Amino acid sequence: MKPILAAIFVLFILSSCGRKNAKGYEKVENITLKSLPPPPGNADISSAPGDNSPEKALTDTTKKIIKTGDISFEVGNLNETRKKILISLKKLNGYVAEESETNNSDDNRREFELKLRIPAKNFDLLLDSVSSDADKIDSKNISVKDVTTEYIDVETALSNKKILESTYLGLLKKTDKMSDVLQIESKLTDIRTAIDSTQGELNYLSKQVAYSSLVITFYTKQIQQDNGNGIGYKFKSAIVAGWGLLQDLFFGIISLWPVILLIVLLYILVKRWRKKRRLKIKQ
Repeated sequence: MKPILAAIFVLFILSSCGRKNAKGYEKVENITLKSLPPPPGNADISSAPGDNSPEKALTDTTKKIIKTGDISFEVGNLNETRKKILISLKKLNGYVAEESETNNSDDNRREFELKLRIPAKNFDLLLDSVSSDADKIDSKNISVKDVTTEYIDVETALSNKKILESTYLGLLKKTDKMSDVLQIESKLTDIRTAIDSTQGELNYLSKQVAYSSLVITFYTKQIQQDNGNGIGYKFKSAIVAGWGLLQDLFFGIISLWPVILLIVLLYILVKRWRKKRRLKIKQ
């Protein structure tokens, strides 16, 4: 009798536990979007379901610096200077973002402009190398911008959006109600768009920090040409003109060789005829 009572008691306990678990499961399945967290822009991660900490992500708090600079200087040989700059740039793992060449008639000079991107750690090395090639530096400007706070803000915003996305994905797994599924999918689309935008902003900041910008302008003064009013210019022009006239005369005479040959033959014939005539008269 006692074994039978014990078996009935065990079955009663198991059935009670099964009803509790079924109620708990039913409660999860019947979850509604009234308790869902708001979409991106009004997201409060501290109150999101399943998140009991104000911030879960660890952010990079190292100092983030964007360094830019420009330098302008005069050189004796443009092409040689450009070649040296490109060699130094390649050694320091930089690259040319933009290049232009102009002839400035107002200042009577020819110049190159190079817009370079260089790893931040090699910025000063490149600047020193470029400065050493200058004959005369006209200007040099360096600016440094601390974007640490901005970087952390963007990184934190991205982390929070990803946590919010994870929260909605968790809710999506817990519901089979079609209206709830559609609404959650709509929220997830908005969140993923916001994540892509924030990720792009973070990537841009990271690239600006990793690579510094340097604009190099170098030029050479062209030889000032005489405008025609100076004595030197007139003397030079006269020599050139005389030489040209002499050449024209020489080649003009050569072009008349048939006439010259005919004149020489006539001269010889006339001279012989006169000689014969004088001999006849003497006889």
